[in-house]
Parts: sequence; structure tokens; C-alpha cells
Amino acid sequence: MELLVLITVAIVIFSLVFDFINGFHDTANAVATAVSTRALTPRHAILLAAIMNFIGALTFTGVATTITKDIVDPFTIHNGLVVVLAAILAAIVWNLVTWYFGIPSSSSHALIGAIAGSAVASAGSFSILHFQGFTKIVLVLLLSPVIAFIVGFTIYSIVKKVFKNANLARTNQNFRFFQIFTAALQSFSHGTNDAQKSMGIITMALIVANLQSDVEPALWVKISCAAAMGLGTAVGGWRIIKTVGGNIMKIRPANGAAADLSSALTIFTASYLHFPLSTTHVVSSSILGVGSANRIKGVHWNTAKRMIVTWVITLPITAIIAAIFYFILNLFI
Repeated sequence: MELLVLITVAIVIFSLVFDFINGFHDTANAVATAVSTRALTPRHAILLAAIMNFIGALTFTGVATTITKDIVDPFTIHNGLVVVLAAILAAIVWNLVTWYFGIPSSSSHALIGAIAGSAVASAGSFSILHFQGFTKIVLVLLLSPVIAFIVGFTIYSIVKKVFKNANLARTNQNFRFFQIFTAALQSFSHGTNDAQKSMGIITMALIVANLQSDVEPALWVKISCAAAMGLGTAVGGWRIIKTVGGNIMKIRPANGAAADLSSALTIFTASYLHFPLSTTHVVSSSILGVGSANRIKGVHWNTAKRMIVTWVITLPITAIIAAIFYFILNLFI
């Protein structure tokens, strides 16, 4: 019984660490364009992102329930606590590796791949996965960047047409002001989706440990994850801000506002439908869409290719890392 409690506490702690890392890993998603166009100073952008991430994390729980029940069944999973612990450790390791190298990888891909990998390792079969739910999640992860690209392309095409003959200096000034709103909106939307993933994994652990009987996150879980996400956001992820904010394309105020608005709309829609997605994918794809509508040759496609490769390999790599963690932990627990 003592071991059960210790493992559960460890999962809660590591989940909050994951949320914290997710916060500074994904800070760039919310503030990179606003910082690049000097609509906000880095300090003000980070503070705004931290506050709005915290509020967003407390607002929605649909994504958390999806993580809890749609990949594997927490009520029947074999050696469940070890499965969850292996998954969260694998996701943390991958997040730190990609952060160190400044690659805007996906925390969502990392966690979902890790849960699947450790569960399959425990059961010795892919049948442990909820194929309908898991396939739906993976499909959304794959489609959301495409949707964000299309939305970004469409919104900026409209902006370009509407402000075609406007005074450039005044237009830039107005869009810089508007970017404060879009950066806040994007930070809020980030909280509605990304913080939910840790809520989901903690809830899964509590169910497996027979400490909870339903898939709705407890209030203390919501507050803890929101606080960890907000704190991580306050620390900031400047390595990735450089990639997202400058290495994809040269961002101007109108570009940045259109990209922020496009990604926020995409993330809000997913959160409303209870789907976890990669905010990194969505933001980067929105910028690519805006850049393509502006001038295709102005987009740094080599950076985009490098990000796409990382996105593709994250699911299988984290699944393998989680399976390895499971087998190691199983020797001692």
C-alpha cells in the first residue's frame, strides 16, 4: 500500500514537472510573433502569456478526459501505475531533448506516444489501445497543422486585400496594438488545451490507484496543473522563440496578428471538441500559411522541413522510450 501511494505521488510530481516544462517549452507559441514584431517586450509578453495560460487551464477539462480514457482504459489496464509513470518520464525526457536543441517539438505527440508505448509494453499487445479513440486523436494531430495552414493563408489573404492601400506606418502601429489582444487570446487557448494533458494523466493515475472513480479531474488537480503551466510559461523558452519567431519567415505586425488569430481559432475549436493537439504544430503551420499568402519565397522552408521531421518521429520515438522505461521500472516495482 505504501509503495502504491509513493508511485502515485511520484506520478503527480512528474506530471506537474511535465506541465512546467511544457510551459517554458511552448511559451514561444504564444508570444514569439508579438516579440518578433516588438508589439510586446519579452518581459511583458511572458507575463501576459503566464497569466492567460493559467486562466485558460482552469476553463476547460474536455481534453483532460480524452487523455484519461481514449488512449487506453484506466479501469482495466495491467500494472497501470508503472505504465503511467513510464509514460510521463518518457515525455519529459523528449521535451527536454527537443528544448535543448531549440526544436519546436510537440508535447502532445510526446505524451500520447508515451502512453501508447508503455501500455503496449505492459500488455504485450497493441490490442490494449482504444483504437477508435487513439486513431481519432492521431488523426486530429495530423490534420490540425493542415487546417491551421489553410486558416492562416485565408485570414492573411483577407487582411492583405483589405489593407492593400492603407498607410503602412499607421497600419503597422494598429496591428502591433492588435497583437497584444491576439497574443493574449493565443496564450489563453494554449492553456485550454496543453495544461489539460497533465490533468488527464494525473487523473488516470488516481483511477488506477483506486483513489478516484470518474474521469473528471479533481479541483486540486486543475489548480496544480494550471499553476505549473503558468509558472513554466513565466520561465520562458527563448531558444524556441528564436525558431518560431524568426527562422520560419520575417514577421511583420499584420503577419503576426493573422498567425496568432489563426492558431487561436484552431486551438479553441479543438479544445471545444475535446481533442488534444499540438500547439507547436498549429502555431508554426499558421505562420507558414500566413507566409505563403504573403510571399512563398519569403518562407524559410528548410526550418519547416526540420520541424516536420521532428513532428513525424516524436510519436514512435516516445513510444519506444516509454516502453524501455516500463521494462526498467518493472524490474524494481
